[in-house]
Amino acid sequence: MSNTGPYRIGIIFSGGPAPAANAVISAAAISFLDEEREVIGFFGGYTHLQQYHPESYPMVAGEHFRRLTHRDLRGLRNQRGILIGTGRANPGKGITCPEDLTDRGKTARLKRVYDALTSLGIDALISIGGDDTLKTANLLHLFQKHMPPAAARVRVVHLPKTIDNDYKGIDFTFGFFTAVDFMAKEVQNLRADAIATSSWFVVETMGRKAGWLSYGVAIAGEANLVIALEDLDEDLLEDGALSLEKLAEHIVDLMLVRAKRDRKPYGIVVLAEGLGGALPDRLLEGVGRDEHGHISLGNMDLGELVSSAVSRRFEERTGTPQRVKSVQLGYESRCALPHAFDVMLGSQLGVGAYRALVEEGLTGHMVSVTGQLDLLYVPFEKLIDDQTLLTEVRLIEPGSDFHRLARFLETQMDRLPYWESHD
Repeated sequence: MSNTGPYRIGIIFSGGPAPAANAVISAAAISFLDEEREVIGFFGGYTHLQQYHPESYPMVAGEHFRRLTHRDLRGLRNQRGILIGTGRANPGKGITCPEDLTDRGKTARLKRVYDALTSLGIDALISIGGDDTLKTANLLHLFQKHMPPAAARVRVVHLPKTIDNDYKGIDFTFGFFTAVDFMAKEVQNLRADAIATSSWFVVETMGRKAGWLSYGVAIAGEANLVIALEDLDEDLLEDGALSLEKLAEHIVDLMLVRAKRDRKPYGIVVLAEGLGGALPDRLLEGVGRDEHGHISLGNMDLGELVSSAVSRRFEERTGTPQRVKSVQLGYESRCALPHAFDVMLGSQLGVGAYRALVEEGLTGHMVSVTGQLDLLYVPFEKLIDDQTLLTEVRLIEPGSDFHRLARFLETQMDRLPYWESHD
């Protein structure tokens, strides 16, 4: 057993679920329990921590947290769901620059989180979540730098989680491959339906800021076209916003090429949900925002909006109706049975949290992997803008090999069959 701290570790999971979440929690907790250190799992993300008050809202075992044991973790690695649950509470809301970290009003919720942790004797926190959770982990880390020297310190390490796979600092995030595999199989089912019924499907997948998930689903699901935020250019934009009319026109062009050139009056179009946020304001009226200020894309049906526009435009151009249906995919994949790779990746990240805290003595770092699951530790300052305190999202680079793969495998509207190009 190592004689170095920490000895009482907290684990928090925040944001949307992801396959292999339990593999991460299990591997991290076992690493500490095997050395007779105590592990506390907090329920519901930061929900209870940010409401802490020593008298009116104390931390209660079984209600706000649980002490994890080997019995809790037995056979957990491959189970669906999240052992400690999750939540979207944002204790750093309102903090937009380094100066805000000295504002007692703006840091009140962060202070309650800190007080809740120290009231339980937590000396290290493992944060598991997406880019907003990474932002919160960094704020908690920075907030403590403004505390008196004698005050207790809670070390913070973060484990990257998102099925969107848009994290800077790691090649692939756990849950991504499971989500791609799950949704790609659904797309393949829809493709068989489209062939049987001579129809088209517009499939909307998750992907708020980047197109990794939609591209992966399109490639593995053999879709005929994929469009994400990275693909928006003058051909699809009007006055800086995504033009529904231009998008519909582009898809109808594809449909006509498939029908006339390839003799295939059916197909699949995959759209990233983030495109919804790029629509004109008039189409976003009434759509709410979440705790982190993001448009609630799940409350709008981008696929239905686009499929209706495509159906209208197709009939206007051809004089004949065409069946175009929309399907939303995403939520059903977030707690799918985890893919073996995601279990391995998640487990390594969990062990990496132990190694970062105990073997490396780190705080303010994100655990990452490279190559054959080799661990590395990335300082928060390399992932977050030091002025805005916002995380930097990793987009698909147009012209990159991954981008070119998707473009190569989809229907090429400018590629003529051999016999037509050699008349």
